[in-house]
Amino acid sequence: MDLLQWLIHGTIPVPGGELGAREVVGNLFGLASAILGMKRLVWAWPIGLVGNVLLFTVFATGELSGQIDEPLWGQAGRQVFFAAVSVYGWWRWTHVQRSGGASDGGAIAPRWATGAERVQLLVLGVVGYAAAYVLLTQVLGSWGPTTEAWILTGSMLATYGMARGWVEFWLIWILVDIVGVTTLVQAGYYPTAGMYLFYAVFVVIGFVVWLRASRTVVDTTDAGRTTEAVSA
Repeated sequence: MDLLQWLIHGTIPVPGGELGAREVVGNLFGLASAILGMKRLVWAWPIGLVGNVLLFTVFATGELSGQIDEPLWGQAGRQVFFAAVSVYGWWRWTHVQRSGGASDGGAIAPRWATGAERVQLLVLGVVGYAAAYVLLTQVLGSWGPTTEAWILTGSMLATYGMARGWVEFWLIWILVDIVGVTTLVQAGYYPTAGMYLFYAVFVVIGFVVWLRASRTVVDTTDAGRTTEAVSA
């Protein structure tokens, strides 16, 4: 079996059974993307894209560890959104870095969102949840639409916040992880549920890292220097 065939149809032996290769490898790419994102490196986005594609095929087909289950369209749908926002984040971080980036060499300087930006997140969250819930219940049909609607919406907000460089995106991820672990365990997606548990710890660390950076790292782009000059 060649690498591609193994990735599509293969399994990974574990104590008590085996796990689908795509689910495990997709989550490993997601973990690598998260670590690079914490370090504010542009490579976080293209690496994340690979994981999005792999995990979309897992959730959309319902394939899990050699069995067929009902698709989790909320989980699959967020992979599509991740891919779209990753393209935006890749472009934005690359553009900001080329314009000067952060004073510590990172692609972007973390900052807290302004009051208007937080209102924007709140409105997007309410509208997004309502739209996701209707989509999952009336159009697609999905396992656990109430929780999946939040996982989808919260993931959208968090990824967009990361692209913008807002520290709050880590806090949104914590709320997504809390709901996600319960949903994925009930649905039988144990590797991804385990990854969510790890993410919960990692997200706290990431929040602390970005919080400290927001206090010490300076935006050296033209826009950042203009803002500093006006503030002064």
